[in-house]
Amino acid sequence: MARRKKTYKREIIPDPVYKDIVVAKFINKMMIQGKKAVAQKLFYGALDELQGKVAGEEPISVLKKALENCKPALEVRSRRVGGATYQVPVDVRPSRRLALAMRWLIEYARERGEKDFSKRLAGELLDAYNNRGNAIKKREDVHKMAEANKAFSHYNW
Repeated sequence: MARRKKTYKREIIPDPVYKDIVVAKFINKMMIQGKKAVAQKLFYGALDELQGKVAGEEPISVLKKALENCKPALEVRSRRVGGATYQVPVDVRPSRRLALAMRWLIEYARERGEKDFSKRLAGELLDAYNNRGNAIKKREDVHKMAEANKAFSHYNW
């Protein structure tokens, strides 16, 4: 772990269609075994599925609202104190919030039962947009865990 030097992150190039970095990050998270073209095709197919589903909303705004609804505010981290391990609630950094929201949306879209992945992702995004679905349930579970362990927050580092 770097203590003194500033660590640099790789610059992410915005996606070709929407010119948006969040979309590019989402596609990169979806990608399996370096097949970015396949991930892009599936992602844009999912946005095409969303096109008529929400009245008066662009698919990109549905994606952003779904991500916003899935972002956790708190999470628990393990902290070892004198032989005992405590689950200590901590605030989540903004970059990690976005990464967790994307990870949960993609993970639960893969578990859905629709025919192809574009439909699965569109369904999960629509559910998250409407504050329901497995990704939202995961966020609520994480918040409940943090709330239940609020007594250990004085071990925060």
